[in-house]
Amino acid sequence: MLTYEPGETVVHDLDPRSKLAVQIGFAATALAHTAPRALLGLSVVTAVVLALARVPVVRTLYAYRFALVILALGPLVAAATLGPPWIDLEAGLATALASYRVLLILLVSAAYVRTTPVRESRAAIQRTVPGKPGQLLGIGVALVFRFLPVVQSDLRTIRDASAARLGTERSARERATTIGLLGLSRTFDRADRLSLALRARCFSWNPTLPALAFARRDAPTLGVAVALLLTAFL
Repeated sequence: MLTYEPGETVVHDLDPRSKLAVQIGFAATALAHTAPRALLGLSVVTAVVLALARVPVVRTLYAYRFALVILALGPLVAAATLGPPWIDLEAGLATALASYRVLLILLVSAAYVRTTPVRESRAAIQRTVPGKPGQLLGIGVALVFRFLPVVQSDLRTIRDASAARLGTERSARERATTIGLLGLSRTFDRADRLSLALRARCFSWNPTLPALAFARRDAPTLGVAVALLLTAFL
């Protein structure tokens, strides 16, 4: 599961706004360049980011396993044709390169999630985007980071309970329907409880957020972010 984990890495100590800037620059460059040579360079950048943040690659790929299935199926579907020659290798290769770009972006995002507390992410967004839009966006990001792991845990519990009751003997459609319906029901219950908890705690649109300040160690990170962003236009 992708959540924040306290640590003493270089990336943990960076200002969240610097890390967000790197993510934006990296995503812009990855989406702008499709050549294999550019993707090789971005792969090196991704490897450096994961190493600096000490992100366990195997665990991260496992957490993204459902997204990986979709990314893997994309090239196969794109390469298939309804008539001769039945397989379009050029279309499949183009989609494979696009899927690889998305994978690199997901890995860099995993480094951000692992090294940045939710409150700091909210503070970074609200202090970058002014007014109500920034508050709405900050609240949305904070709630997603806190709510999504709980929903994932509920789905795993439902799946394990179904397997313990010989649910694996049912067809794939029956299992998916049962888990989906129970998961939606549990999610709505969680949402109602979250709403009640927010009201009970006098939910504030403008709470006291942690102080953020750029330091000297953020200068190289911001330089990398600017370089990546400029690379997207070259």
